[in-house]
Amino acid sequence: MTTRPLDGSQTIAGRASLHEVMEHLRRRRPVFHSEADFQHSFARVLWELAPEVESRLEVPQRRPGRTEYLDLLCVGPKALTCVEFKYFTRRWKGVAGVPAGAYALQAHAATDLARLHFVRDIARLERFCTQPEQNGLALMLTNEPALWTPPGPSHRPTRDHEFRIHTGAELAGTLLWATGTYEPNTCILEGTYRLTWDAYSEQAGSGGEFRYLAVFVGPSANGAASG
Repeated sequence: MTTRPLDGSQTIAGRASLHEVMEHLRRRRPVFHSEADFQHSFARVLWELAPEVESRLEVPQRRPGRTEYLDLLCVGPKALTCVEFKYFTRRWKGVAGVPAGAYALQAHAATDLARLHFVRDIARLERFCTQPEQNGLALMLTNEPALWTPPGPSHRPTRDHEFRIHTGAELAGTLLWATGTYEPNTCILEGTYRLTWDAYSEQAGSGGEFRYLAVFVGPSANGAASG
């Protein structure tokens, strides 16, 4: 089954375009200290652009025998958007933003796990988004080029080969970790997602280029989001 985007599904709660939110965010906060910093700043900009949209952090999604937590639920007058964030960094140090602030980002070396967790976010959103007025957004911001750069022609398959999220990659169906030898990391997607990275900000020095990857998810048949 391929998930078809809704009319207006690439907006936040039917009110603000992601491009507009990220553009406003970039001007003020080209870099973030942490994933929580990114989440809070995103919610604040969304409120400034669309004050009729309520933002709720860490919203429980209850299923029989299990409770999961959604990073951000955006509630508009007629639509909901479930958002999962990832902020994966390599080492960078500098001053950025308005007002200017000092940043010292640490390196998160496990790019394979960054890919795994992002794909899992997409699968979670497919479970959460079940109603016609809902959509989901998996959003990753990073300054790690290995995540957006396609592997070279001589690249050997790795354990995260089917979880690659570089520009031009496609995610769909059953994705096996290490050719299926570690079943707990198997991920099943209902939709088909063609991936495109967008520029976010450019800072001085090595590790100063930031890009973001956004995947919108339409309703599926397997779960529910709660407000």
